[in-house]
Amino acid sequence: MNSHQVTQGVDRAPHRSLFFAAGFTEEELERPLIGVVSAKSEIIPGHMHLGKLAEAVKAGIYAAGGTPVEVPAIGVCDGIIMGHRGMHYSLASRELIADSVETLAAAHCFDGLVLLPNCDKIVPGMVMAALRLNIPTVVCSGGPMLAGCVNGKKTSLSQMFEAVGAYKAGLIDADELRAREKASCPTCGSCSGMFTANSMNCLCEALGLALPGNGTIPAPYSARLQLAKHAGAAIMDLVRRDVRPRNIVTLRSLRNAITVDMALGCSTNSALHLPAIAHEAGISLDLKLFNEISEKTPNLCHLAPAGEHFMEELDAAGGVSAVMKELADAGYLDTDVPTVTGMTLGENIAHAENRDPVIIRPLSDPYSPTGGLAFLFGNIAKNGCVVKRSAVAPEMRVHSCTARVFDSEDAAVQAIYGGAIHPGDIVVIRYEGPKGGPGMREMLVPTSALVGMKLDREVALMTDGRFSGASRGAAIGHVSPEAAAGGEIGLLRDGDRIDIDMDHYTIHAHVTEAEFARRRVEQVMPESWVKGGWLARYQKLVSSADEGAILK
Repeated sequence: MNSHQVTQGVDRAPHRSLFFAAGFTEEELERPLIGVVSAKSEIIPGHMHLGKLAEAVKAGIYAAGGTPVEVPAIGVCDGIIMGHRGMHYSLASRELIADSVETLAAAHCFDGLVLLPNCDKIVPGMVMAALRLNIPTVVCSGGPMLAGCVNGKKTSLSQMFEAVGAYKAGLIDADELRAREKASCPTCGSCSGMFTANSMNCLCEALGLALPGNGTIPAPYSARLQLAKHAGAAIMDLVRRDVRPRNIVTLRSLRNAITVDMALGCSTNSALHLPAIAHEAGISLDLKLFNEISEKTPNLCHLAPAGEHFMEELDAAGGVSAVMKELADAGYLDTDVPTVTGMTLGENIAHAENRDPVIIRPLSDPYSPTGGLAFLFGNIAKNGCVVKRSAVAPEMRVHSCTARVFDSEDAAVQAIYGGAIHPGDIVVIRYEGPKGGPGMREMLVPTSALVGMKLDREVALMTDGRFSGASRGAAIGHVSPEAAAGGEIGLLRDGDRIDIDMDHYTIHAHVTEAEFARRRVEQVMPESWVKGGWLARYQKLVSSADEGAILK
């Protein structure tokens, strides 16, 4: 066992004395040491209950013959840091999380890991570390929040952001805004729609790294505690059989995850995190593979923000397993891949049942014959950009628009709230990419402002930054190359005409290469606001969005 390096032999007597100081017994040091990585904190609603889940995981490990060792991980709440300088730390924190999990596990010679994340960057950060370490690992998320209820209608955080736009447009009053903010987020857990956190927790099931139910069992349910105990037992089985993450995460399982992504209508951020996870497994994911899979995978679910259904309803309908069963029965999935249950994906879902065809549409009646995400390519996105096509109004999927260009999110938001954006415009926000931002701020505020002001069916938005999984409308993100890296988005000007065709995966500005070359000579890059701290290091090392914004 890996842990014998710190627990066994005469030379490790000093090490054992420190374990004894921490309260471990001789008997416990004879067993495999399993790191229980908990991201519990009091600042993130999705993480506030992880301490109780950690205790359940540890009980499962103890019962199965292991010794659990709880260690911490950081995280930031994307909702709380939205719309101000704090958002620069969100995507960048993914790398800190991966590094810290690697550090704790490798330095202390753990034999296996149970990862307890829940929210946006914490899930992929932990998974990246697991693949980097390649020791047996099970992901056990904290589960989704229950939906809120306002005026008898289910709601979530995304509608709360949209309510701000509605208030500023005079569509609701202060009392209505106050009532909504009190009722939109009623429990612990990751926000209740198919936003980034829930997307990644669902995709961990599709990858085979998590037990069935990981993505959908609501955080307040007792079944979540039972899942945690089962995760503790599962890790001991993996350790005994020496099944490692790279045995599970292969190109085959990644293709499965992308297929499930398209069927569920997951967050555009999955296009950042899946390539980054693949990179840690030594696999390169081309964005064109996403389009290839999207082109033939039907979209079966419209959860918030694309529709009016929430994670608790997906769970009641049969969860991710039921979605995968629909896909597998029609041959869309590779069912022979291994998973952390000790069974194949096909065996995991053999008895799954779609209990609500309204929530999970059957293949005979999909929302669309193609997947939830689309990757567009053209002269202003030569390496691609992404849109959550399933959350776009039909009339906006193919259209022409006029560029209104801004060099920051803040300037764009001011213009939107100030009434300076009109039907037929496309709001272009640049210098917000991985390097230019740095860290690709999520653009939930401007997209929600457009929705709240009833402009989402007439105005598009394009950025080299990214969007929250809660964003909806014609929101096109991850434009690569980004402006700070010399991308053509940095050369656009007010009044340029832009053609968008989401059905044929293209985006094109009516600007010639000769005109772009002329503008490049005149281009003045804005000075970065970052003058020090670890974001300065991140800015120097981060790659482009089409590569997953990994560090090089």
